[in-house]
Amino acid sequence: MTSEYRHIPVLLAECLEQLHLQPQHTFVDATLGGAGHSLEVAKQLGPQGTLIGIDQDDAAHAAAAKHLNELPDEQRPNIELLHGNFGDMDELLLQCEVPGVDAFLFDLGVSSPQLDVKARGFSFKENGPLDMRMDPGHQTLTAAEVINTYNATDLTRIIRTYSDEKWASRIADFIVRRREEAPIETSEELVDVIKAAIPASARRAGGHPAKRTFQAIRIEVNSELTVLRAGLEAAVRWLNPGGRLVVISYHSLEDRIVKETMAAGANRCTCPPDLPVCVCGKKPILEVITRKPIVPSAEEIERNPRARSAKLRVARKL
Repeated sequence: MTSEYRHIPVLLAECLEQLHLQPQHTFVDATLGGAGHSLEVAKQLGPQGTLIGIDQDDAAHAAAAKHLNELPDEQRPNIELLHGNFGDMDELLLQCEVPGVDAFLFDLGVSSPQLDVKARGFSFKENGPLDMRMDPGHQTLTAAEVINTYNATDLTRIIRTYSDEKWASRIADFIVRRREEAPIETSEELVDVIKAAIPASARRAGGHPAKRTFQAIRIEVNSELTVLRAGLEAAVRWLNPGGRLVVISYHSLEDRIVKETMAAGANRCTCPPDLPVCVCGKKPILEVITRKPIVPSAEEIERNPRARSAKLRVARKL
């Protein structure tokens, strides 16, 4: 499985700069993947540091373990690889018995290996079963179940809310009509339904017509936005004073949650705006470092087109 796991880390140099790691620090990679970021972080931490990697994907764990174990002793920190979802951050970190964390990295979205393996069903470009589960061993809801059992109203809500798809209602209606003939079981079948639902004139711009719907279904299957809020809030709690929260997002829904979480930590006062002084006593717990997100250079996008939509935001624990 590790041979399938080839993932180019996005904004690598920028992440390393913003994490502000020292040799004795404790670092958590909340989205370990194949350890693309963590491999370079490990070299900064060295034997005195601790690297904790979290991922729910078995292939990612195998690839990450292989890469990290190849580090020479003088570059290898204490390494803990945890199988789970970063939405369960509190439970996972309690396993490691660490008192606090000096830096968190979240690299959100679907990794290249997940998109490229047909059997995972994430890609609208490759035909495979409608699965889309990040953790097939523990999740039961699949994309096929969403597509074939949700009513038109719920499908419309999901597609519109999670992707801003203009044709959400029409796509939902076409899905319901198509599945009355036979269940929609493959990504190719779903793509055909989506193409049929979107008028030809609207398909000429904006990239692949199925991209937004596939994103919405994936978010629903994995409860991605709920999990993201929980993971970020837990990370803020676990950060040591001066610790860094570094997050890469890939679409507006993720980025909005990241931005709102950081802003909420930086401005906790709940007093009415017309009060001359604060009386609630709630002090900021975060400093937002990136007023505007850091984005990939043109050179990086040319090397790795999947980095095009990436936005990096950083906050520091006060």
